[in-house]
Amino acid sequence: MLMTFSKRHNFSKTPPITIRTDAPNGLRYAVVQNAYDCGPSYSAIRSVVCRVLLDAPDPNSWTEIPNIRDEVLQHIRFCDWFKVYDVAEALLSYIETTQGYASAVQYSNSMNDFFIGAGIGWQFAPNEGIVYRGDETFDVATAEAAKALSVTGRKNAANEIEEAIRDISRRPDPDITGAVTHSMAAVECVAQDILGSKQTLGQMVGALNLPKPLDEAVSKLYGFASQHGRHVSEQSRPAPEDAELLVQISCAICTYLAKRASPN
Repeated sequence: MLMTFSKRHNFSKTPPITIRTDAPNGLRYAVVQNAYDCGPSYSAIRSVVCRVLLDAPDPNSWTEIPNIRDEVLQHIRFCDWFKVYDVAEALLSYIETTQGYASAVQYSNSMNDFFIGAGIGWQFAPNEGIVYRGDETFDVATAEAAKALSVTGRKNAANEIEEAIRDISRRPDPDITGAVTHSMAAVECVAQDILGSKQTLGQMVGALNLPKPLDEAVSKLYGFASQHGRHVSEQSRPAPEDAELLVQISCAICTYLAKRASPN
C-alpha cells in the first residue's frame, strides 16, 4: 500500500491530549475500518464486536456491504466509551491469530496514529494492550526508566513502574492511588537495592547523598505519596494529572539513581 502524502513528506503535528474518558465518533469508525483494512471480513469483525459487547448479531443481515458493515458500526456507535477500547484490543488479538503478526502490527500502528492525531490519551503497547499515553516527556521518562532498570537488573523496581502505568491506565476509572503508591515504591526499591537496606524511602533519603535540593524534593514526594496513596481519603484523593506527574518524576528519579549507581 502506498504511503500517504503526509507520511511520505513527513508532514505531521501532535495535538495536545484532550480525550481520555471518551470515544469520539471518529475513533469508533477507525476501530472498525482499520481492522477491516488488515484482512478480516465484516462478518468476522461483527463476531468479535458482539462477543465483547454481549450483543446478538442481527440474523437478518446477510450481505457484507452494506448490511453487516452498517450493523457493526451501529453496535460500536452506541456502546459505552470504554467498551470501544475493549473492542479494539479484542480485534488486535483476533487479527494476530487469524491474519498474522504483521497485520497485527499494522492495526496497532494505524490505531496509534489515530490516537495521536485525535489527541486521545491512549496507545497500544507491545504485549500490554491499550495503555495510558502521556505527553512526550511522560513517554520518554517512562521508557528511559524501563530501560535503565532493565539494564541494571532491578526487576522489582521495573515491575512497580509497570504496575503504576497499569493502574493509571485502568478504564473506565484509573486507579490513582495505586499509581501513586507503585511509582514511589519503584523509587524505594532502587534506593533499597543501592544501599542494601530494608528501610522506607523516607528513612533512606539522607543516606542516598542526593544533591540539594533534590534530597528535599524526594523526601516531600515520599510524604505526598504516603498521604495521598497509602492514607487516602475523599478529601486527599489526588487528581489524575497529579498521578501522571508523580509517575513521571518517579521514573526520572529511578533512572537517575540507577545510572549513578551503575559502574558503567
